[in-house]
Amino acid sequence: QVQLVESGGGLVQAGGSLRLSCAASGSTSSLFVMGWFRQAPGKEREFVAALSESGGGTKYANSVKGRFTISKNNPNSALTLQMNSLKPEDTAIYTCAASYRFRVIEFGNVSGLYDYWGQGTQVTVSS
Repeated sequence: QVQLVESGGGLVQAGGSLRLSCAASGSTSSLFVMGWFRQAPGKEREFVAALSESGGGTKYANSVKGRFTISKNNPNSALTLQMNSLKPEDTAIYTCAASYRFRVIEFGNVSGLYDYWGQGTQVTVSS
């Protein structure tokens, strides 16, 4: 079992920055891919970014490419999402996810492939 706990959400003005963290505990050595998803009120959950634990490859949604950076310094460190140039449309609950079932980062946007999910952290961007 793996537990995921997010932190770092909050309220920020448009154009500002936030840094989210996802701390993993439990059987973390079995994880291959970790990612971030978000869900805005009244909308479906959408992919944000993913990172391969083995190869270090990354994948981003087109809407955040060039503004957000997903990273993990080492196998024992937290997963982070650095969010710059935030827009009001980035407002959502951001949730961390992890999988032990797939390694290919190209599938990182497929929510059904993830096995573990955190509770989420609220990000609100004011205009």
